[in-house]
Amino acid sequence: MEFATEEWWVRRWLELLDSYRFKKRLERGRNYAREGNVLSIVFERSQALAAVQGSEAEPYRVAISLEPFPSENRERAIAKMSQPPFTDEDWEAVIQTMSEKAIFSAQLLAGEMPEDIEAVFTANGLSLFPFTLNDVRSRCSCPDKANPCKHIAAVYYQLGDRFKEDPFIIFQLRGRTKEQILEGLRQMRTQKAASLPKEPTDKLENNTEATMPAADETQVNRFWQYDEPLESSLVAIAPPLENKNVLDLLGRIPLPAADTEALEQFLTQTYQTATQQAIMAALSNENK
Repeated sequence: MEFATEEWWVRRWLELLDSYRFKKRLERGRNYAREGNVLSIVFERSQALAAVQGSEAEPYRVAISLEPFPSENRERAIAKMSQPPFTDEDWEAVIQTMSEKAIFSAQLLAGEMPEDIEAVFTANGLSLFPFTLNDVRSRCSCPDKANPCKHIAAVYYQLGDRFKEDPFIIFQLRGRTKEQILEGLRQMRTQKAASLPKEPTDKLENNTEATMPAADETQVNRFWQYDEPLESSLVAIAPPLENKNVLDLLGRIPLPAADTEALEQFLTQTYQTATQQAIMAALSNENK
């Protein structure tokens, strides 16, 4: 099954469903979802609660979670899962790791999902996505004893669409809302800023002239010059292996869609031209 056009986090979820061995159960659920039988989905704490229209007049109630349900024997439920639920300590470690990389904090605070965010969880011995459907807890009010029934399966596929709209939902199913994560990142940044050593203001004012070395104009002008020959075996002039520019690393510009598209096209062309000219200049100097 091809998922190439989907965002990576949606693709991960669909791949999880595609790996399930009982394909027919999920296929019936996918048809249910396509036909609009999933009437609503709301998220409460770490659960997705849905109403699915079945053969009866009253919609069936479906609940999906990555943690044991309150009515389950928690120890027994966790023992059956290949990855237990995240603890408060797990989340503290994850947010701490997120805060250590500026690009993660910047993208998350801008409401974007970094491409390699899973590395943050892996570094802390965790997995953002379930390994198998056995790690997903689900129940339905219908009389079908099979799990997943077609109502649960329909919600599984509908969740893929919700992930596309809001990638932070997967965090919520793991126990932290978007607001909680962003607030945790802000607190980490505040704590780091407060822990930095600060010089007394009066000391800086009194000692500025004494501590600042006199600028040598010759040294400043020659700062970027290097007159010694380079070892040719250590120098390789070539385009970057990954065709990425600053925009690819920082993500979309937070401007209206019409303005963003034109600006991004202009900047992309500018970066490409600058890269080409830099390589040509370097090759020209190398051949002198």
